[in-house]
Amino acid sequence: MEKQPAKKDNQNQGDQSGNSLVQKIQQLGQSNVPQAPDSNIHVLSIIGQVEGHVQLPSQNKTTKYEHLLPQLIAVEQNPKIEGLIILLNTVGGDVEAGLALSEMMASISKPTVSIVLGGGHSIGVPIAVSADHSFIAPTATMTIHPIRLNGLVIGVPQTFEYMDKMQDRVIDFVVNHSNIEEEKFKELMFAKGNLTRDIGTNVIGTDAVEYGLIDGVGGVSQAMVKLNEMIEDNQGPEEQVIQ
Repeated sequence: MEKQPAKKDNQNQGDQSGNSLVQKIQQLGQSNVPQAPDSNIHVLSIIGQVEGHVQLPSQNKTTKYEHLLPQLIAVEQNPKIEGLIILLNTVGGDVEAGLALSEMMASISKPTVSIVLGGGHSIGVPIAVSADHSFIAPTATMTIHPIRLNGLVIGVPQTFEYMDKMQDRVIDFVVNHSNIEEEKFKELMFAKGNLTRDIGTNVIGTDAVEYGLIDGVGGVSQAMVKLNEMIEDNQGPEEQVIQ
């Protein structure tokens, strides 16, 4: 008679563990959830479209730049974070938002490495080159094309002059933060016949490295090795204690 409550307790525990397992499978599609250990490296992902001042439709996969700016400040201020990895798979987006992110990443004092995975198109190009060292996957692509405006455009010369100045900002940033020549970058940007519905060039993996746009072809392991080397170099030799 006394053993019955113990059996009930065991059944309740079994039911609870079973329910939690079912919840994990329903929510994550797997039973074991990998736990990341404490790390001195922060990973910042830019996925989908870079959302700027205008909110995009709910069905769009977006990265809101106002969410990333505080993270970059936190990376700079947190002494436990010694390096930053930027994961890119973006179609581009708001030009000024992308330039704001690029300028902030370029101004971080800690070592930074970027990886272009599926694509780093349009305004994703300056974001990719803003890191201290950049990698691109062999099958990843980067579309280089002139900037465009959406919505109502006032058809006056000042509008086109404004677009020219904004385009020069993008060109200057990319040229100053990569090894590509300005003439070559403009040639890729204004090329005809490469893209079916636009002017510009679709650059793939090794071509981006050959042009000097990206530093090397690689993925996660290469980026981690490079970032750890940069962190060690940034720390410098250990201080000697004089007795």
